[in-house]
Parts: sequence; C-alpha cells; structure tokens
Amino acid sequence: MKKFLAAALVIALMALMVSAVGAAAPVQQEGGEEYFVQANDWLSKLAEKQYGNVLAWPVIWKATNLKAEADDSFVAIPDPDVIEVGQKLWIPDEAAAAALLEEFATERAAASSVGSDVTGELNLLCVVQLDWCEGQIAEFNKLYPGIVVNWVRMSSGESLTRLRNEASKPQFDVWWGGPVDSYIAASQEGLLAAYDSPNAVNLRDPKLMKAEDNTWFGIYVGSLGFATNTNYLAEHPELSAPTSWDDLTKPEWEGQILVAHPSSSGTSYTHLCTNVQMRGEEAVWEYERALSANVLQFTKSGSAPARFVGAGEAAVAIVFSHDTVKYIGEGLPLELSFPAEGTGYEIGGTAIINGAQHPDLAKLWVDWSLTPAAQELGPKFAAYQAPTVIGAEASRPELLEVNLIDYDFEYCGSHKKEFVDRFTTEIANADNLKK
Repeated sequence: MKKFLAAALVIALMALMVSAVGAAAPVQQEGGEEYFVQANDWLSKLAEKQYGNVLAWPVIWKATNLKAEADDSFVAIPDPDVIEVGQKLWIPDEAAAAALLEEFATERAAASSVGSDVTGELNLLCVVQLDWCEGQIAEFNKLYPGIVVNWVRMSSGESLTRLRNEASKPQFDVWWGGPVDSYIAASQEGLLAAYDSPNAVNLRDPKLMKAEDNTWFGIYVGSLGFATNTNYLAEHPELSAPTSWDDLTKPEWEGQILVAHPSSSGTSYTHLCTNVQMRGEEAVWEYERALSANVLQFTKSGSAPARFVGAGEAAVAIVFSHDTVKYIGEGLPLELSFPAEGTGYEIGGTAIINGAQHPDLAKLWVDWSLTPAAQELGPKFAAYQAPTVIGAEASRPELLEVNLIDYDFEYCGSHKKEFVDRFTTEIANADNLKK
C-alpha cells in the first residue's frame, strides 16, 4: 500500500519542475510541455512529480482543457479522476502553473461561501464511534447552521441490514463510516446512488478509494490489530501479546479472546476476509473454528472488545488499531500489537442512499467529507484513522506502517453475504451478542 503523504495545504507552488515524468519524454514548448499519460498515472501524482506539490493537480487539469479548446490533438478532461494511458496532457511551466492554481483556489473559495444560506433536514446513518458521530455533525453545522441533521448510530453490519430492509422507502439520506466492504455489497444491491463529487479529485488514490461508478467514497483508512490487557500480561509473565493470527488459537488463550461477530461488525468482517485471503476460502474455516474455541464471547460492536479487554473481562481483543489507541488514551491498560505475517485494513466509506429524501443536502455532506478540513477532525474526537485526501495529515501514521496485505475490497464486498452466512452457520450464530 502506498504510504500516505503529509502534504501541507499551500497555494504557492514549490520546487522547480523536473524534466521528465514516467517513461515518456515530455515535448518541451514555450510555456510548458506535452506529456503522454503512463500506466498508474493520476493528476495529483503528476503534480507531485512536476511541482513538488500534490495539491497542484488543478493546474494540469485546467491547462489541458484550455489546450483542447484550441488544439484538436488534446482531449478535454471532463472528470479529473479519469485520465487514459496515452492521453496527451499539457504541463504548464512554473509561472503559468502558479497563475492557474491561484485562479482555481479563488473559484473554490467562492463556491464554498454559501453555507449559511442552506436550510433543510439531513438524515444521517453513522457507523463510527458515537463521540465522533456527534463531533463531526457539530462541525458540519458550523458550516451549515441551517441544516438539521437527524442521525442514528449503528454498527456496519446493522446499518447494511437496515438499508436492505428499507430499500423500498429509505429513511436515511447519507451513510457515513464503516468499512467499504459493506458499501460495495450495498452498491451491488442497488442501495446506493451515484454521485460525481467534485471533491473526489482530492483522493490520494482514486482507483482504491472510490467506487468506479461513484456510489461510494473513502474517507479514512485503518489497520487491524490486537489489543492485550497489560495487567493480564503482568499476572502471566510466561505470556506476551500475540504477534500472529495463529497465536490466537494457542491453548493459553482459551476463553480469553473477544471479537465482534461479522454479521453485525465491519471490524470483524475485515478480520474474517483478511484470513480468507491469507488462507483460502476452505482452509480459513478450520482456522476460524480453532479461533472460536478460544473466544469468550462474540460482541455486537467492532470496537467494544477493546473496551471490555481494557476492563479486564478478557485478555485479547481483535480490533482496529485506532480504537486501541483511543482506549489507551482514556487510560485503559492495553498494549497494541500486529500480526507479523500481515494484517488487513479498512477504507471507511461514505455514500448517498438511493432514493434519499434530501439528495442535495446529502451531496453537501459527501463533498465536505472529502475535504482536508473535515478529515483532520477525527483526532479531536479520539479517532485516529488516516485521512484519504490530499492535504490532510495523518495523526498517527505509524498505525499504517505495518505489514498490510493486499486487501481486495471488491472481492470481500462481493462475497460478504456468503462469508457471513457461512460463519454464522458453521462457526458461531449471532444470538446473544455482547453489547
């Protein structure tokens, strides 16, 4: 996985242009140069290479579109997320680029100055921790005080079930938070509406961080790990915090593990599909049976196991690393560790519900969610996931500097119902989940 850039939000361009990008030799001309798109190019990546500033992507976008108006050899770029291999772009020189970037910044500022005039109601289905839901909504209302946000907090699996049950008459306008595996499943079932957000161009890796049909967008990233009670380790000096998935099946952890059930929790489904990908679709069930033998109880919420382990109800929790950091910050005796052989990760999503009663206000929420200002709010509410957009800095980048597997979100989303049903049938039912 690409490491996340810690780009500062600036308007003046930095650094001199380099003489080449990728494998194609640029064609130098007065005022700039031609460039032919290579595989795995995108505008922000080219801006970083050319100007040393990932936020300068609008320069190439606007300059190419201007060229296309006068020169048929250029093709306009209607969607800056989409550029084709072999397409000819225009890379302005430093002086022209600075002028274009300033023009773009002025346009964006003017477009965002109307928040106080917007009124109405927005029905939000929120999946992240309760205090983050509350805090994020409060910050949104500072920009849009005329919008009344009605909201409900549910776990990822519960929210998907709710959307399925209400498909004929949706009660929610927008879905915010939770792993995109659920969003992919929902999109395939026709539950999400496509929306071409202008702020999707802010995404660091659009191919990974949004649906090809624009039915969902990534808003944060978080890695899966283990939370172990340090008091328990002190009382059992022969033990140490687990550092592999197989450690969790050892007899010394019998009755000492807590994890959510994948039917209700996106965290737990990430754990399940991580092991499906690492072990195979058949071998994984042998592993899950062995792990289940050591599980004290399955929970409803994905983050709850860390809280219960911190309270001494068990020794080890399988949770997202940012949740462990949150509870450590609250004073719970926890140690964070990761499986050395590799761990899965989530991209948290947001989407507009198909048939939303207030689609225009839902678009405002999605657009705002894809801004650096919105994505840097998490730590204010003890949420330490990494942002997905350029210009937003990760508060705890070390949480992603671990051995991450090549997690296939499309695969996991497409097979979610199948894998959850099999887990519920063969491993553990979803009755009497600990809340």
